Amino acid sequence: MILIPDNGFVRKAMAKVGLFYGSTTGKTADAAEQVQAALGGDSVVDLQDIADAEASSLSEYDYLIIACPTWNIGDLQDDWEAVFEDLDDVDFSGKTVAYFGTGDQVGYSENFMDAMGQLEEKISGLGGKTVGQWSAEGYDHTESLAIRDGNKFCGLALDDDNESEKSAERIEQWTAQIKQAMSL
Repeated sequence: MILIPDNGFVRKAMAKVGLFYGSTTGKTADAAEQVQAALGGDSVVDLQDIADAEASSLSEYDYLIIACPTWNIGDLQDDWEAVFEDLDDVDFSGKTVAYFGTGDQVGYSENFMDAMGQLEEKISGLGGKTVGQWSAEGYDHTESLAIRDGNKFCGLALDDDNESEKSAERIEQWTAQIKQAMSL
C-alpha cells in the first residue's frame, strides 16, 4: 500500500496490480513473490493467495496477474478449482490480465500449463484482455491448453522441476513485457 496525503489526512492507495495465485507445493507462491519484486514490490503489486480470497476480489483491480500450477493430469490447483465457477460472477470487461503457470513439461508433456490455459480461456471469455504471451520455443512438451496463436503460451510458463536455472531470467524478461502492457 502507498500512503498518500489527502487534505491533511493520510489515506492508503491500493497497489495498481492484483496478483492472485494458488500454490500447493510453494513453487507458484515463490514465483509470485519474484514477479511482485520484479514489478516494483508491494507498492505496485498486491499478492493475494486465492485460498484466502474470494473471486469477487479480482474486481477490485484493473490490472491482474493470475498464477496457477497445473496439478495432477491437466487439472487446476485445488484453490483455483474451488473458485473457478465463481469467476462467472466477476466482470472482467476493461481489465488487463497476465498469466503465469508452473508445471513439469517432461513428466506431464501432454498437458503442460493446461491450468493456465483454462483460466485464461474463462477470463478472456468474460471480457479480460490477455497480455504477456510467451513463446513456446525451447520447451519440450507435446500438448498444452495454454498454446495460443500457433506457438505461444497465453502467459509465462515456468518449469522448476526441469529448468529451474531458467526461471529467474524468464521472469525478468516476462515482467519487462508486463510493465509495458500495464504501464508500470
